[in-house]
Amino acid sequence: MRPMDGKTALVTGASSGIGRAIAQRFADDGARVYLTGRRKDELEAAAEDIGSNAVAVPGDVSQAADLDRVMDVIRGDGRQLDVVVANAGAGAGARLADVTEEQFDFVFGVNTKGSLMTVQKSLPLLAQPASVILLASSTIHQGADGMGIYAASKAAVRSLGRTWAAELAPRGVRVNVITPGPIATPAIEGLAARFGQSVDDFHGALSAQLPLQRMGRPEEVAALAAFLAGPESSFITGAEHFVDGGQIQV
Repeated sequence: MRPMDGKTALVTGASSGIGRAIAQRFADDGARVYLTGRRKDELEAAAEDIGSNAVAVPGDVSQAADLDRVMDVIRGDGRQLDVVVANAGAGAGARLADVTEEQFDFVFGVNTKGSLMTVQKSLPLLAQPASVILLASSTIHQGADGMGIYAASKAAVRSLGRTWAAELAPRGVRVNVITPGPIATPAIEGLAARFGQSVDDFHGALSAQLPLQRMGRPEEVAALAAFLAGPESSFITGAEHFVDGGQIQV
C-alpha cells in the first residue's frame, strides 16, 4: 500500500517547478491530485505526464471565481480534500524606487491573496484530519536587493500559516509552511534573465552562497511536502520548514 492511497490533494501553481514536482510525488504515492495553474496548455501537459491520478483544472488563484470552479470540480467528483498545497507564486524584481502599483497588486494578488483564498475556498472540503501546506521563500529572512515586494508577500504567507494553524487545529487540520531556498526551476531561470545573467552564472552565484554549494531540486521540496502531508508529521503544525541548503540557518 502506498502512503497516500485513497487520499485527495490539491496543488496550485502545478504547471512546472516545485508545484509540478509535488503533484508528481503525491500521485506516485497514490493520491488523486488536482492541479491548477494559469497556463492551461502547460498545466494539461503536466497532468498528462503525471498520469491517470492527475486532474488539470486551469485557473488563477488570485481570482475567486476560478477557485470556486476548482472546488466545484473536486466536489462534483464526490471528493474531500486531505491535502491542500498553496504553491502558486509570482515575483517581480524591483527596487523601492521602481516598484509600481501594478507590480505590487500582481505579486500580492497571487502570493498572499491567492494563498488565502485557496485555503479559504478549500475549507468546506477539508477532511478531518487534513494537512494544509503553504509555500514561502527564504527571501523573507533576508534583505535581498530588489526583492522587497516578493519577500513581503511571502512573509505574509508565513504569518498567515501561524494564525491558520491555531484556527484550524480544533478541526484536526494542520497547517505548515515550507520555505525553499534556491531551487532550480523555470522561475529561477526567469529571475536570471531579469537580472541580465545566464542561467548557469546565476545558479553558480546562488550556489556559492550556500553551505551545500549547489542548487536544490524541486523533488527535494516535494519530499518534504509528502512528509507534511502524511501521518508521520501528525504532531507538527504552525511550523516553518526550510529546504534551502543551509542558506538561512548556517
